[in-house]
Amino acid sequence: CEELDDGCDRWLTCKSLPPGALERIADTIADRLRVPWFSGAVKINVSLVPPLVLLPVFLHVAALHFLLGLIILTSLPVVVLWYYYLTHRRKERTLFFLSLGLFSLGYMYYVFLWEVVPRGHVEYSQVVALTCGLILMLAALSRAKKDPGYLPIPAGHEKPSHQGLPNKSVRGSSSGLHGISGAASSRAVNGEAKGYCRMSAGQPQGVQKDWCTKCQLVRPARAGHCRLCGRCVRRLDHHCVWINSCVGEHNHQAFILALSFFMLTSVYGITLTLHTICRGRTPFVALFYCPGAYSDYSSALVFTCVWYCAIVTAGMGYILLIQLLNISYNVTEREARLALRDNTGRRLLGGLVIDTGQYNRGLLCNWGHFLSLGSSPPQRSAEDIV
Repeated sequence: CEELDDGCDRWLTCKSLPPGALERIADTIADRLRVPWFSGAVKINVSLVPPLVLLPVFLHVAALHFLLGLIILTSLPVVVLWYYYLTHRRKERTLFFLSLGLFSLGYMYYVFLWEVVPRGHVEYSQVVALTCGLILMLAALSRAKKDPGYLPIPAGHEKPSHQGLPNKSVRGSSSGLHGISGAASSRAVNGEAKGYCRMSAGQPQGVQKDWCTKCQLVRPARAGHCRLCGRCVRRLDHHCVWINSCVGEHNHQAFILALSFFMLTSVYGITLTLHTICRGRTPFVALFYCPGAYSDYSSALVFTCVWYCAIVTAGMGYILLIQLLNISYNVTEREARLALRDNTGRRLLGGLVIDTGQYNRGLLCNWGHFLSLGSSPPQRSAEDIV
């Protein structure tokens, strides 16, 4: 409290805060933010709150006028990217992006049911189809949130799990993919600091295993250490902030399925909504030219939500496109970043995909390999057991 008072005084007098004061104040507020419950006060993660409060407020304000909508819908992606950069730099895990995604889905569905369906232009079967798509997407997302393929920590080397959300950042010298597009920072083959590579007797030339100094184990080929989760993951692709988990061998298929269901459901919902509020125009034309959109507040709110959905859908569509291209060339996001860093890969399709050439066996074989991920338990060599 004294630091908070001192910080307010310094802010009013235009003086800078002492180093680390803002972080200590934020940590204290996060620790004391609790709600009463039968078994005792329950702590609330601070990163859950902003999307629940700010998203409806911003969308309702944006519906007041066209210029307000333009400013807010332009600034929202900038704010989200800024927060991602902040957490990326501090190497923190946060529920902000998962909370934003889930609450956005729920709020858009609420607006669709209460503002679009009552207008009478959406059939019951269309509502059922949209609802089923949403349910399937959430089911795939739930599966993607499960174990991505963590390697078991050897006995005697157990350490506190970082899968929960710590109040302070998880820091370490070992690298791994951080955020959606974070790159590894060390020079070992699999991107781990202070590690060394081992060749397995039963593996082909060029496929290596290496030692993780953080988990104290020998990692199989294509595995990597995530410095956010604090664990090694089989066939690590990246750490996705939108699911607050790694994408690896066991959940990569579910991740792609969740993205695909989201794209289909979102595009279908946007199309139904634009056909309702901008009748007589194709969805693409109505998205940019809908004269009656701001004739009343209800239509303005719906049109603003449509544009918000379109922005999110475009971003997720880009992520899905990169994922599909990587699968077609049998390269993970992590391997692509390492190849760029070491200048060992070649850019294809205008730089959208990086072909390392190490695991690429042709389109059909690459997709067959992806569809068979996690279908059988991995074989453990004598070196793994040691």
